[in-house]
Amino acid sequence: MSQNSQAPRGEMVKIMLNGAEVQADPHWSLLEAIQFYGIDIPTLCHDEGLTPYGVCRLCVVEIGSGDKTKLVASCMHPVWEGLEVRTHSNRVIKTRKTILELLIARCPSSKKLQDMAALLELKEVRFEPLNDDCILCGLCVRMCEEQMGAKAIGFAGRGPERYITTPFDMNSEECRKCGACMYICPVVELRCQGPQAETVLCSGCINTEPVCAPDYGEAMCFMVPCLSCVKGPEDVK
Repeated sequence: MSQNSQAPRGEMVKIMLNGAEVQADPHWSLLEAIQFYGIDIPTLCHDEGLTPYGVCRLCVVEIGSGDKTKLVASCMHPVWEGLEVRTHSNRVIKTRKTILELLIARCPSSKKLQDMAALLELKEVRFEPLNDDCILCGLCVRMCEEQMGAKAIGFAGRGPERYITTPFDMNSEECRKCGACMYICPVVELRCQGPQAETVLCSGCINTEPVCAPDYGEAMCFMVPCLSCVKGPEDVK
């Protein structure tokens, strides 16, 4: 069976997964097959309820045999008869660590990325931090369009100038202020929803005022800096 052919529905194909022969549904993605057999690999831009995007590349695996191997994003790659897959080869681990270094340099304060770094035993980031708040994974855009049906946000710009915004960088009438974009964002923690006790620490500062997003009324939105989160212990009386 060629790699581009589809098996009849209900018929399984055999693949070599980390040296073991297993069966997989030909309609699965490679990531789905890997997860079905209980193998944990990192993902960032992937969500089961959304269309695969393959942009973070953390789910990279090595396929092929001998000298004819290559790295692919498993969330975007199909399975076929005889496919050989290695999920934790030295080449794969090295690539994942490099990708994670780049992501952490972009969003060094992200707890999600820091947790991933701990799991991969990444102890040093060689790249200059950008201190951005977005890794352009597209989860919020896909969530808004595919699950909420709003299409209130999208990508704008190209290359290093690429960013996520509302149409024409203006308040969107399509935005329902549902918070789904913030809920699914993998690198930004949801802010507290009101005044907290003085003993509650929020990212190193003490939050003593309600969240503020003046352009969106009472909605919490990370497009607008929250003034309550610039306060430090010295500001609390």
